[in-house]
Amino acid sequence: MTTFGVKRRRSTVNWWLTALLIVFALTIAIPLYFAVVTALKTPDQLTGTGFGLPGTPHWDNFATAWRLTDFPVAAFNSAVITVGAVVLTLLTNSMVAYAIARNMHRKLFKTLYFYFVSALFVPFPIIMLPVAKETAILHLDNRVGLILLYVVYGLAFNIFIFTAYINSIPRGLEEAAAIDGASTWGIFWRVIFPLLSPMNATVGILTCLWAWNDFLLPLVILSDPRSATLPLVQYVFQSQFQTDYPVAFASYLMAMAPLLIVYVFAQRWVISGVTRGAIK
Repeated sequence: MTTFGVKRRRSTVNWWLTALLIVFALTIAIPLYFAVVTALKTPDQLTGTGFGLPGTPHWDNFATAWRLTDFPVAAFNSAVITVGAVVLTLLTNSMVAYAIARNMHRKLFKTLYFYFVSALFVPFPIIMLPVAKETAILHLDNRVGLILLYVVYGLAFNIFIFTAYINSIPRGLEEAAAIDGASTWGIFWRVIFPLLSPMNATVGILTCLWAWNDFLLPLVILSDPRSATLPLVQYVFQSQFQTDYPVAFASYLMAMAPLLIVYVFAQRWVISGVTRGAIK
């Protein structure tokens, strides 16, 4: 009787939570469905609610979007900026977080921690114009400058989550490596950094999403039109009088596809990093 009762409790479904998850899933699935069906229509078929399937898929919209946005060049710019931001963020932010996490008992490092984290409460529009002017003066109004800005502006949040995760790593591993003759530099790269793989995946995918989809920072920083990213070149579809929505949505889907592929392969590391980072 007791065993049956335990099994029955385990098989009970939380219908309220299930319904909530379904609602959240629909908030993503419905706009995505709308984007797909719109990208396969002609402007004449955009009538009614817009959710109806196209009679004949109009695949030429993707070819037109490819040509109007010069997609290969814009995608290459976005890829260079995104990869550079992700790699440099993982290498630098993890080192800063490690130095702070292992010296939090010192007043200087504790002050630095709160100083970095306080940047989370500073909205970017407040410092946007000074940053744009400084980058222009330093001749960093290009892809390199944009990569550096992503690294710097991601530092606050990344230190916050890296530090929490590093504190969950036993210090005994570092002490054992030190006894074997490893330096602080060697301890970080041979012991700590490999253990940060789940959190590196989390920070990497978040930085990737931010750098790939960002519109405002490239808009105010990049001065050369040839360095324009995908969100910038998609602005060509915004017209004062008329917008070709099928071609615009085709362009949005093309820009979204690479990130979906990245997330499909990286999601298990992201979830693992968030879960393990919350447990000390």
